[in-house]
Amino acid sequence: MVFYFSGTGNSYYIAGKLAERLGDRLVPIAREMDRRQNEYRYEINAGEAVGFVFPVYAWMPPKIVTDFIDRLRFSGSGKKYIFAAAVCGDDAGNAIDVLAKHLRNSGLQLDCCFSVIMPNNYVVLFDVDSKETEKNKLEAAEKTIDRITEAVSGRKSGIFEVRKGAFPGLKTKLIGTMFNKYGTGTGDFFANEKCTGCRICEKICSLGNITVKGKPEWGSSCAKCLACLHYCPVRAIQHGKGTVKKGRYVNPNVKMEEMFLRQ
Repeated sequence: MVFYFSGTGNSYYIAGKLAERLGDRLVPIAREMDRRQNEYRYEINAGEAVGFVFPVYAWMPPKIVTDFIDRLRFSGSGKKYIFAAAVCGDDAGNAIDVLAKHLRNSGLQLDCCFSVIMPNNYVVLFDVDSKETEKNKLEAAEKTIDRITEAVSGRKSGIFEVRKGAFPGLKTKLIGTMFNKYGTGTGDFFANEKCTGCRICEKICSLGNITVKGKPEWGSSCAKCLACLHYCPVRAIQHGKGTVKKGRYVNPNVKMEEMFLRQ
């Protein structure tokens, strides 16, 4: 079973590849959380693999992912094999350490984890990568997916191939904590005069946070995945003034309809 959360398709692509190669079920965390249960229970037997694939936001796992893990309960005898893939544009900080802590609180132990470097999409602070960098990252990611598949297929433990970067503790504890506390608001989102009211943003919001009434209106629940911004076909959606001249990115190997139908 491979659980995932994704905004612009990077984590979905990796999770889908792993589920296919491992012969496992692909489970979107956003859809499960939409059931709004106090606990999420799954039947997992001894030795079965359970994976978590998620994007790194401000050197932390998205709050929706840790909230889901906090309510996660497995039935079935014996120890489960747990792995994770942290998807990031450069480095993951201590995101895996945060994930592991939440797993332990749910009675689960992380056996192996990897960071997967993918094209950047957080245009609130940065710009998208050049096409050459994007191509190189996507090609390198395939090799990382191969290594994850090999490790999980062999139920190998103690493998922690994570690029934490410089000052990971500071980035995660300071910036990540501040992001989760103050950075997920929706006040800076707006749609300019280019908006056609196509409702794509409403359909793809994994949290059901957008309602189009002529133009999109954002509610209070937001993961800051920026899917609405990147998938807008006319580039009408902006986040403040800083994204107007920046690029847009969606994973080129993922069809929007397939991804959001499954979410």
